[in-house]
This record gives sequence, structure tokens and C-alpha cells, in this order.
Amino acid sequence: MRTDADLIRNLKDAGCPEELIGSFMDLYRSGRIKDGLRLLQQHRRALLDGVHEEERKINCLDYMVYHLEKEN
Repeated sequence: MRTDADLIRNLKDAGCPEELIGSFMDLYRSGRIKDGLRLLQQHRRALLDGVHEEERKINCLDYMVYHLEKEN
């Protein structure tokens, strides 16, 4: 079984903000695991949305660089 310290360390390693960690730990300690998992899934979706946005920006730059190199 994971200790509170293990969970907190893992959440910090995953880059979770303190507020999210506190909310998750409150839910976890009160036995509301499903609610805690839902909270983590929402945060994961938000992180993934950010990754997709950064990928879109990289694609735009790649497209521009490709065309500029092609012109020269």
C-alpha cells in the first residue's frame, strides 16, 4: 500500500500544483478514490491539451522553415 508521502511525492514528480495535491489527498484520505481519480484525469487532460497546443506551434514553425528553405 502506498503511503501518503509516496502519493504526494509522485504527484509532485508529475508536476501537480500544491492545490491539486491537497484536493486529491483530502479525497484520498476520506476514501473518495473515484473522485480523486476523476480530479487527476481532469488534470491529465489539461496537460495533454497543453502538449497538443505546443505541437501545433511546432508544426507551424516547421511549415514556415520548410517553405523558407525551399525558397532559398
